[in-house]
Amino acid sequence: MVGPAMTTPPVSNPPSLELLRRARAGDSRALDRLFQRYLPSLHRWAHGRIPRWARNSVDTADVVQETVLQTIRNLGSFEPQREGALLGYLRRSLLNRIRDRFRYAARHPAPAELTDTSADAGASPLDLAIGEEDRRRYEEALTRLMPGDREAIVGRIELGYSYEQLALILKKPTPGAARVAVRRALLRLSDEMRCER
Repeated sequence: MVGPAMTTPPVSNPPSLELLRRARAGDSRALDRLFQRYLPSLHRWAHGRIPRWARNSVDTADVVQETVLQTIRNLGSFEPQREGALLGYLRRSLLNRIRDRFRYAARHPAPAELTDTSADAGASPLDLAIGEEDRRRYEEALTRLMPGDREAIVGRIELGYSYEQLALILKKPTPGAARVAVRRALLRLSDEMRCER
């Protein structure tokens, strides 16, 4: 007679809400499992959203890991209502961290080496004198635009943001959508400037 088959107990795969509850109670294994569960998904989601120039010697995996670690440490006030809420919360935190990287990179551009052949890109005194009236009209027309249109124009024209950056800043789904927003804003600006004449 053969005895009952030896089976290994099934591996428990508790829902994220349960793991979160345990992690808050101090269970470090639950916290590790949350990391294992969400890091790959967040890394895939963030990959390509941070261009090289905005990384400052930090790669995407580091940004994701820092964000998850910081967010999970500060989950005291977060009360998830459904199973996917934690992932959504982590993605929102990651998006905010990516936006911070864009802002930092825009304020601290990489230094460029000057050479004897570097040309002065500044306007000549004649260009400055001729352009002063147009600049005044531009600035006045800009103040009459909606805030989103102003952000699009200033970000693209004055600050030189790429459409990838503008998509994040303007909360557009794609760089193409940011390009369309800039184009529409410029058309509205042109109309405003014509009305002033």
